[in-house]
Amino acid sequence: QVQVVETGGGLVQAGGSLSLSCAASGRAFTIRTMAWFRQAPGKEREFVAAFSWSNTHTYYAHSVEGRFTFSKDNAKNTLWLRMTSLKPEDTAVYYCGVGQQDLCPGGECYSHYEYDYWGQGTQVTVSS
Repeated sequence: QVQVVETGGGLVQAGGSLSLSCAASGRAFTIRTMAWFRQAPGKEREFVAAFSWSNTHTYYAHSVEGRFTFSKDNAKNTLWLRMTSLKPEDTAVYYCGVGQQDLCPGGECYSHYEYDYWGQGTQVTVSS
């Protein structure tokens, strides 16, 4: 079994910062793509950012580009997402997805259906 655990959500004022982490563990699996999606109440899950483990390329939604950045810890299979200049519209439950294929070169990493494992989600609330 593969476990994906997200940490780091919380409540922050607009303009503030938060860091989310995603850690994957388990047997006999390979991380090729790790990504963040978010889902606000009444809305569909939307792509936030993806990281290609093999070539370290990063992909960001236009709405977060320049404000969100990745860093990773290879030894711990952990990916960090630093979120700055947060806006009320960033409020959502953030989910980490892990894919065993390199999804981004073919454009598949933007779809949450392509991921093999998911975490339980972490709430991010940005107050105005």
